[in-house]
Amino acid sequence: MLSAETSSDARRKVLHYQQRPAEELYRITEDPYEQQNLINDPTQTERIAKLRQKLEGWMKQTKDQKTVFGPPKWISAKSKPNVVVVFIDDMGWSDLSCYQGKRTKTENIDRLAAQGIRFTNFYVNSPICSPSRVALTTGQYPQRWRISSYLARRKLNHKRGMAQWLDLKAPILARELQKAGYTTGHFGKWHMGGQRDVGEAPLITEYGFDVSLTNFEGLGPRVLPLKNAYDGKKIRRHDLGSADLGRGPILWEDRSVITAAFVKEAIRFIDDSQNLEKPFYINLWPDDVHSPFFPPEVLRKKTDQSKRALYDAVLDAMDQQLGKLFDRIRNDEKLRDNTLILLMSDNGHKEGAGSSSPLRGAKTWLYEGGVRSPLIVWGPGLLADNVAGTTNETSILCALDINRSIYTLTQTALPKQSKPDGEDFASTLLGKEQQNRIAPIFWRRPPDRPGTKENDNPDLAARHGKWKYYVNYDGSNRQLYDLEKDISETKNVHREYEKVSDRLHKALMQWNQSLPLDAGDPRFGS
Repeated sequence: MLSAETSSDARRKVLHYQQRPAEELYRITEDPYEQQNLINDPTQTERIAKLRQKLEGWMKQTKDQKTVFGPPKWISAKSKPNVVVVFIDDMGWSDLSCYQGKRTKTENIDRLAAQGIRFTNFYVNSPICSPSRVALTTGQYPQRWRISSYLARRKLNHKRGMAQWLDLKAPILARELQKAGYTTGHFGKWHMGGQRDVGEAPLITEYGFDVSLTNFEGLGPRVLPLKNAYDGKKIRRHDLGSADLGRGPILWEDRSVITAAFVKEAIRFIDDSQNLEKPFYINLWPDDVHSPFFPPEVLRKKTDQSKRALYDAVLDAMDQQLGKLFDRIRNDEKLRDNTLILLMSDNGHKEGAGSSSPLRGAKTWLYEGGVRSPLIVWGPGLLADNVAGTTNETSILCALDINRSIYTLTQTALPKQSKPDGEDFASTLLGKEQQNRIAPIFWRRPPDRPGTKENDNPDLAARHGKWKYYVNYDGSNRQLYDLEKDISETKNVHREYEKVSDRLHKALMQWNQSLPLDAGDPRFGS
């Protein structure tokens, strides 16, 4: 028989013996999404008593012993911090009100920033979802694993020179944390395999997660959205083929509460981890604020129904729903003193919806608006003294560095025979210093995003110090910007600083040549 120490399934069963959830009562006919708990409603006292009596009778009939077995004893790992990574979808650099966003007050996320550190020179490693997630997950450039744009249907993936899913041989942070004694959970968008018509991809749990709940961009248990505009029209499903793939139970929920479903499961996972007295690692990756935009009815009614207004309403709702997770941790002294929350966005804003002002560009573009992301680090018991509410405008770092730093923060050994592309910023994330990357940060544009007739999306880019450099595969359209003086990238100074351009050009080309080709490169297929 597998023990709870060696089997995640057995561990889960032990947890459910140990934990009795609080009572809840819902009126399903009027509240199908179970949002209004009536357990404390005095008008329901008689009904609750009858239901309890029926449940007691059923338990006697089934000979339930009503026994709660004691928790297993684990080797203490109290010195290891819990880690929660919140990876928001398609949120612009300046959408949060703590990043000077003017349209929506994101009170719960702002509170994290007020008690933590806000970074202004943080980057993700792709301007589009799947490769950005691969970089954070593996600590390596996503092109190494042939994922350079969003994963779609298998024919389109093949046409673009991409893999169908993230190779299980890749170095996975969660897997190494699991080996080191952490409980690991993924709640939210995956988009690294198991989408559209790709149903044979590995399950999320095969990548080192004990528990997962995802959406239509992954396999295993998932919650899929119903699009309700509250206008009397038919409610439509939005699953992009996921409902036909099998490979896990499906729960249909109103799109406006999908993030709430992920938060609910993450909180349950935290409770389970505490019962086991083990540290936890959580990916909380909402599908918000990605389109289509379907905010809750009460917020939708306050909008003019425009894309931008609906986006703002979704951002507001997401902030409120995430607040329950933040409060769960903040209001528990044990968790508050030993938990690190890192909040980011996977790429820039969708044009016409969010904002990355004053940055140039948006989602899919290599310009700053496509790859620069907010980063908030919260952990009152872990951060250095007197750094709460401060802003780090000095350190230039990226998602690869977040991955590498978590290994240090959690005292976890790096994967064997795997070279990280990230650098260790652990002390900077905790506010003990303000270091900078030694190596440049490199980017390759998604192969299916060449830009428009009016504006070319550069093929390659690099950031090193204050300089941001762009060039096409054939060496054309060289651009260099001094981001300390020109954050909006309005003045190309390539001609004035040719030595800087040449240095970055050489490093960028060497980096690109070390990676597999994709369909964006003219050499692909030749």
